[in-house]
Amino acid sequence: MIDNESGEDYLEAVLQLASSEREVHSVDVARKLGVSKPAVTKAMKILRAKGYVEVENNHIVLTDEGREYAQAVYEKHKNIAAFLCALGVNEETAEADACRFEHMISGETYEAMLRYLKKA
Repeated sequence: MIDNESGEDYLEAVLQLASSEREVHSVDVARKLGVSKPAVTKAMKILRAKGYVEVENNHIVLTDEGREYAQAVYEKHKNIAAFLCALGVNEETAEADACRFEHMISGETYEAMLRYLKKA
C-alpha cells in the first residue's frame, strides 16, 4: 500500500501511458503529471523499493502488483467521476474532483457510490 496520494498518481499515470504508448519514460510521466523529471526519478525509486515498478533500460514498467494497484486506483477514479456526473457535475470538474477524492474517500462511502451507480 502507498502511504501518500502522489505515489498513487504516479502509478495511475504509468498505467495510462503504458496503455497508449509502447514504452514509458520519466519525461512522459513528468509531462502527464506536470512535475519535474527529478521528481519522477525520486518517485520511481520509492515505487521500485515497494515492488510496484521496475526500471529497465530507462523504461518504467509496472510489476504485476503495481498494475493491480494502479488499475484499482484508476477504476476508483472512473467510478467517482461517473458518480459526480450522475449528480449533474460537468465532466471536466468531475474529473478534477475525482483526482482528489480517490485518495481520501472511505471504503464505506465509495461502496455507497457504487451502489448508487448500479441503481442509476
